[in-house]
Amino acid sequence: MSFRGDAHKLYLKLTKIHNKEFLETKELAEVQEIRSFYQTVSTDLLRLIYYRMIKEKNGSGIIPIFVTAIPWFIFLFSSKLQEFLFREGGILWLPFSFIYMFILIMSVVLHFREQAWAGLHIEIIQDVIEERNTELQP
Repeated sequence: MSFRGDAHKLYLKLTKIHNKEFLETKELAEVQEIRSFYQTVSTDLLRLIYYRMIKEKNGSGIIPIFVTAIPWFIFLFSSKLQEFLFREGGILWLPFSFIYMFILIMSVVLHFREQAWAGLHIEIIQDVIEERNTELQP
C-alpha cells in the first residue's frame, strides 16, 4: 500500500507489467479512449470544449461554496442547535457530527477529483491541437 497518490500507484503497477500490456491497464486504456475521442473532433469544436474545460477547472463550483457556507449556517443557529443536540444528556450530537464531517470530506474529495479530471481533459485537448498544428506546418 502506498500513500503517495494515484500517480505513484500507476508507476508501481506499470513497473510490474511488460510494455505490451501497458495499454491494457484500466487507467491508461481510459486515457487512450478519451484521447481517441478528441482526435475525431474538429479543431474548432475542440477549442470550444477546451474553453469549457478551463471554466470547469477554474470555476468555484457548488462544492467549495457548500464547504464554506454550511459552517456559517450552523453557526447562525448554534444556540438552538446545541439545545437540540445536547438536551437531556443525549448523544444526538455524535451521529450529527459524523454525518456532517462525512459529507464535508466527501465533498472536498469529489471537488478535487473533478478538477483533476478537467486537468486531464485540458492536457489531452492541448496535445491534440498541438499535433494538428505541427502536421500543418511544412
